[in-house]
Amino acid sequence: MRSPGGPGEGGAAAPQGPAPLVRFESLTKRYEGTVAVEDLDLEVGPGEFFGFLGPNGAGKSTTIKMAIGLLRPTSGRVRLFGMDPYESPLEVKARIGVVPEDVPLYDRLTGRESLEFAGRLQMLERGEAARRAEDLLDWLGLREAAASQVVDYSQGMRKKLALGCALIHRPRLLFLDEPFSGIDPIAVKSIKDVLAHMVREGVTVFFSSHVMELAERLCTRAAILHKGRLRAAGTMGELRSAAGLDGAASLEDVFVKTVGAEALGGGAGWLVS
Repeated sequence: MRSPGGPGEGGAAAPQGPAPLVRFESLTKRYEGTVAVEDLDLEVGPGEFFGFLGPNGAGKSTTIKMAIGLLRPTSGRVRLFGMDPYESPLEVKARIGVVPEDVPLYDRLTGRESLEFAGRLQMLERGEAARRAEDLLDWLGLREAAASQVVDYSQGMRKKLALGCALIHRPRLLFLDEPFSGIDPIAVKSIKDVLAHMVREGVTVFFSSHVMELAERLCTRAAILHKGRLRAAGTMGELRSAAGLDGAASLEDVFVKTVGAEALGGGAGWLVS
């Protein structure tokens, strides 16, 4: 099949090289006095598999929504490909793909129809949308379910289909919000393989998760967010060093050391006494 794609504390700038595809500058979002994201400075370069990590409620999804133009920041700036997603929404959306945590699919469409519809929304000609849909059905292992309605798909199949819809226009930047939550190990491996192939082809993946094991296996760099603030960012080695841990430490160890016991909650000592 033709590949749907072509070819890290503080400011957390990407390594020197090409201009970053993703740049957050003092990005902040407040809700009636509650701070969801505060003064986030971050850069992600081309061809990175970048992990955006944090416990539930850390502000990961809020950040992604601001990045893709679904939620206006209270202050600060977002730049994707050097453009403001609010001032140049069509130009930005033509270059990105998004798979949100809650997969938005039409239950009464078939898998094939869903992919073709996504292609047409991205202004592909009907024939090209159909050709790419067939390629993606094979590549994602959905051929046998191509004519079945989405309502009959398992959660893993829905995630793969949503990924296909996000890839059909060959984006150069892919935002994934908890893409592996609630799906079985076989579907996880299938999606991991697809994403690894995309990164090898030069696509940038911005991957939000609280599953440290997966992030450690997949990501070239990562950032750790807690209570809306950036706590650390860099390669796995840099994150270990920043946390004062040796090279044998897992990303889970780094994460716990970085966010501290506060993130895990206190009290209820009677459960372990």
